[in-house]
Amino acid sequence: MSLDRLNPPELSPPTGFSHAVAATGSRLVFLAGQTALDRDGKVAGGALPDQFELALTNLLTALRAAGGTPADLARVTVYATDVADYRAHAAELGLIWRKLAGRDYPAMAVIGTTRLWDEQAMVEIDGFAVLS
Repeated sequence: MSLDRLNPPELSPPTGFSHAVAATGSRLVFLAGQTALDRDGKVAGGALPDQFELALTNLLTALRAAGGTPADLARVTVYATDVADYRAHAAELGLIWRKLAGRDYPAMAVIGTTRLWDEQAMVEIDGFAVLS
């Protein structure tokens, strides 16, 4: 398996993501959207960074169950109910990402939405990975 992270010099330097990821591998893992649900199915964490950390932990738990690691992530989409709040916490969210997933950044997008399936959730993360 190989993920080549491509960041052309003609584009703005990426911070916390890669502009493109070229994947070669034999197994695709599609990861369902994860929010800050705890084991009891309740949204935990009152602040966005707390919810982001649990949502990312949940996503990585699903990925590990499929035999993958954070470095296998090719694409991640973050859905946020308050993009301004997300941007305000960007540095802290970056630290959380690096602590849990490292510095091999997938292609990413942050999309604003009015609400998520779990009404108390402020953030949801989905993605896909390529495994060998």
